[in-house]
Amino acid sequence: MKRLMLGNEAVARGLYEAGCSFVSSYPGTPSTEITEAAAAYEEIYAEWAPNEKVAMESAFGASLAGKRSFCGMKHVGLNVAADPLFTIAYTGVNGGMVIGVADDAGMHSSQNEQDSRHYARAAKVPMLEPADSGEALAFAKTAYEISEAFDTPVFLKMCTRVSHSQSVVEPGERVECAKTYEKTPQKYIMMPGNAKKRHPIVEARTAALVEYAETSPLNRVEAGECDEIGIITASTSYQYVKEVCGNKYPVLKLGMAWPMPEKKIRDFAASVKKLVVVEELEGFIENHCRQLGLDPAGKDAFPMIDELSQNIVAEKLGFAPEAGIKLDENIPNRPPVMCAGCPHRGLFYTLAKNHVTVMGDIGCYTLGAVPPLAAIDTTVCMGASIPNLHGFNKANGGESCGRSVAVIGDSTFMHSGITGLVNTAYNESNSTVIILDNSITGMTGHQQNPTTGFNLKGDPAAKIDLETLCRAIGIRRVRVVDPYNLAECDAALKEELVADEPSVIISRRPCALLKYVKHKNPLAVDAEKCRGCRMCMKIGCPAISMKDGKARIDNTLCTGCGVCMQLCKFGALVGEEA
Repeated sequence: MKRLMLGNEAVARGLYEAGCSFVSSYPGTPSTEITEAAAAYEEIYAEWAPNEKVAMESAFGASLAGKRSFCGMKHVGLNVAADPLFTIAYTGVNGGMVIGVADDAGMHSSQNEQDSRHYARAAKVPMLEPADSGEALAFAKTAYEISEAFDTPVFLKMCTRVSHSQSVVEPGERVECAKTYEKTPQKYIMMPGNAKKRHPIVEARTAALVEYAETSPLNRVEAGECDEIGIITASTSYQYVKEVCGNKYPVLKLGMAWPMPEKKIRDFAASVKKLVVVEELEGFIENHCRQLGLDPAGKDAFPMIDELSQNIVAEKLGFAPEAGIKLDENIPNRPPVMCAGCPHRGLFYTLAKNHVTVMGDIGCYTLGAVPPLAAIDTTVCMGASIPNLHGFNKANGGESCGRSVAVIGDSTFMHSGITGLVNTAYNESNSTVIILDNSITGMTGHQQNPTTGFNLKGDPAAKIDLETLCRAIGIRRVRVVDPYNLAECDAALKEELVADEPSVIISRRPCALLKYVKHKNPLAVDAEKCRGCRMCMKIGCPAISMKDGKARIDNTLCTGCGVCMQLCKFGALVGEEA
């Protein structure tokens, strides 16, 4: 029976049908739902790993055992997993191994806009690139066939628009696949003597994959009504091309992003008068065509920045863009803000009030960078905040130690913050680190992590004690504060900043959106006492606004956290009766 599925759900269905039995991932938008959907299948063991490197290494271990495995991540997560990737490309696999990576053109939820196709070429690992949910399911199954036929891990590259859009799929039945493990040191032990012998195998494999790409149905030519233009495209760009052009021009749709065919592309180019490449981000396909001696149009017209759209494609191909729907009224911009009752708000207010330089990290707490809090100075990548602070303070000869901190979430700390704190302790960096423990992985949609006490399926699991861990690393000064208590936060911050040794403050309160969190009654404003001083507005809570010179509170948003009450000197903010 045909069904509508998100692209990520379709990938999970493809894993299931292909007989995948092991999934290890780290959540990262837009890839997260693949693993969450895979966990719903009893036949698949699924887990959240502390980071993408561990996820890939675990998936390789399962492949080594003879099982079909999968690890999923977003594009920046692939940077974290690059170390094992390049070596696994040499060793090859036993059971099929698929690496899911989701790019984020347009940077809807990312700190950069890198193009993961470059990793496939650099690591010499084949990459498939579906254009809709139906292909996501089918390509996931094909990826395992390629993996085992060519003894290689295989990339399955998604993107935001394919991952989070729905299209029709036709689910099939599951097949069971397993191999036995045989000790093969020369294949799996990558010491120099063995690795030198594996490199020629990788090159021969790439040549064989190019031949496969020539005839694979993954790459197909769709006939057009005229040969004035021939378009080579892939992924979501293919959808835009078809919506704009219909069947007017012939299209070479590449489902295999790497390696790409050579003869097939040359033959297609010879069949049209002008060759155009339509692709998002880098001119990856275009450069391949140029290496084949062709001269396509591409990035001279289509931007390398941001995602494409139907209208952009229409404009560049000479079609009239469709008229969109325009509202009569101008709607004000609504920048992202921390939720009402967010436990990070009070801590960031304290940092801003004390004019502290703050090294930030990746998570929903990155929103502490926007006004009115504006409390973050840097955000680079997962786990960077603590080493950033260490280098900052060491380079300043310790002069900045009393007015600078690092902030990092509990999940991000487990991902890649621990080693930075080890470095801080080991190299005696007089730095203050604040771990924002909201008891969940917040930004990607409330996934469990090693500090929550539950696994991916919600079953009880070992719970990392952050206080004990920090002390074991070598941090002697470790304290816990409630971010709803501004006085407590302020006192802790001031004391740790003047301490003459590294310290950790754990700001602990669960995310306000967690289902088990019970909120107090919403607050209200006593208009007679309110002086319109706007002090309550300084915390940037979306439940608070001003009207007619007085503060007002939206009781559908307010969680009763009481942070704003601590700022009002006139007692104008009061609790509503139940």
